[in-house]
Amino acid sequence: MKSVKVVVVGAGVVGFSTAVCIVEAFPSCSVTLLAEKFSPDTTSDVAAGILIPAESPDIPLVRQRRWFKDSFDHLLAIAQSQDSPEAGVMLSSGCQIFRKTPDNLKPFWSEFVIGFRLMTDRELKRFPDHTFGQAFTTIKCECLNYLPWLQKRFQKAGGQVRQRKVNSLQELSDSYDIIVNCSGLGSKDLVGDTQVYPVRGQVLKMEAPWLQHFIRDGNGGAYIYPGMHSVTVGGTRQQGDWRLQVDEEDKKGILARCGRLEPSLSKAKILREYVGLRPGRRNPRVERELVQLQGRRVPVVHNYGHGSWGVTLAWGTALDAARLVGQCLQEMPLQAKL
Repeated sequence: MKSVKVVVVGAGVVGFSTAVCIVEAFPSCSVTLLAEKFSPDTTSDVAAGILIPAESPDIPLVRQRRWFKDSFDHLLAIAQSQDSPEAGVMLSSGCQIFRKTPDNLKPFWSEFVIGFRLMTDRELKRFPDHTFGQAFTTIKCECLNYLPWLQKRFQKAGGQVRQRKVNSLQELSDSYDIIVNCSGLGSKDLVGDTQVYPVRGQVLKMEAPWLQHFIRDGNGGAYIYPGMHSVTVGGTRQQGDWRLQVDEEDKKGILARCGRLEPSLSKAKILREYVGLRPGRRNPRVERELVQLQGRRVPVVHNYGHGSWGVTLAWGTALDAARLVGQCLQEMPLQAKL
C-alpha cells in the first residue's frame, strides 16, 4: 500500500511548524520538507520572536484569535517544560507604550497573554514621550534554537528533509500528491502572488545582561527584547526594500530610538547585526486550491504572508494548514491512496 506523498516548501518557522503539524496529524502520509535555505540562514532566524500580533484587516477576528491562542498555548507549554532551553522558548515580561492612546485599549490578544493590564502614571513617567501603555507577560521564541528543535521533532516523527531550490510547482507535481506552500516572500515568484512584498527589518543583538524586561513602542519602530543569549534591539519596517546588507544610518537610528527608551543601552556591546526580508501581505494566506499541473489537478495548500508576525502566528496557521491537508486527503479518489 502506497502512502500519500506530501511536500512542504520552506524551512522557516511557518514551514517547519506546518510540516510538524502535518506529519504528527497524518502519520500514514509520507511528508518531505524542501528548502533552499535552513537555519541559521532563514528570515525567521533574524526575527526577535516576541509574541505580539497585529490585526489583519480582512480575516475574521475569530480565526485570528484562534491562530494566536493556538500559537501561544503551544509555545507556553514548551516554555514551561524541560525543553525550554534547547527550544529557545521563554516567558518574557514587559510593556508596550504609545505616544497617543490607541483606539483599542484592550486588543483581541490581551486575554491570551498573561497578566495583561494598563500601565500606571507612575510607570509611564519613565517614558516622557508616551502617554499610554500596556504591561503583560508574553513569550519569546528564539528561532536560532527553535528551528533546529522543530526539525528534530519533524524527523523523529518520520518526516524527511531535503535541501533544494524549488523554482515552480510543476517540478513537484510528478513526485507528490499534495503540495504545501510555505515559501514566504518566495511565493511572489513560486505562485505568482503579486500581493507579496518585502518588509526589510534590521536588528542588533547586544550584550546587556542587566536588562530583564522588554519595551516595545506601539508603532513597532523601536523595541528592546531581552533573550536567552543576548538582547534584540530594533528595528526597521521598510516596505518594498530588498536590501540585505546592514545600513549604518539605520543602525544609528535604531540605537538613538532605543536609547531614549533605555539609556543604559549606551553601555551595551553590539554582538552582531542582522537584516531579514519579512513576507509582507495585506493578510496572511492560509487556504487551499486545485492547481492544474502537468495535465492533472493537484491540491495546493498555502500558508504564507505573515509579515512581521511569523513566529507569533506560525503554530496557529500551521494547525489550520494541516486541517486543509486533511480535507484534501478526504477528497482524494481511493486509488490515489492505495
